[in-house]
Amino acid sequence: MITTIVLIRVDPTLIPTAANMLAGVDGVSEVYSVSGDWDLVAIVRVQQYDQIAHVVTEVFPTVPGIQRTQTLTAFRAYSRKDLQQAWDIGVE
Repeated sequence: MITTIVLIRVDPTLIPTAANMLAGVDGVSEVYSVSGDWDLVAIVRVQQYDQIAHVVTEVFPTVPGIQRTQTLTAFRAYSRKDLQQAWDIGVE
């Protein structure tokens, strides 16, 4: 599974509309409303890299209010859960 994080700037009056539409897009697993320089963060999880292009460059532009995006494709995930499992290997 390929995970891509998309930072999204949206017309402030359309943030709820855009978030709901994005949440319904195939390949989008989560959408967060955030503070800071970006308004929304979408987590895209797909099987193939060309699906990222479809979601981000073909579907996202059809969502009203989106002004700008920045796409970050994850190479590897690190989490406390992963670290704990690594230490638990072979422990009974």
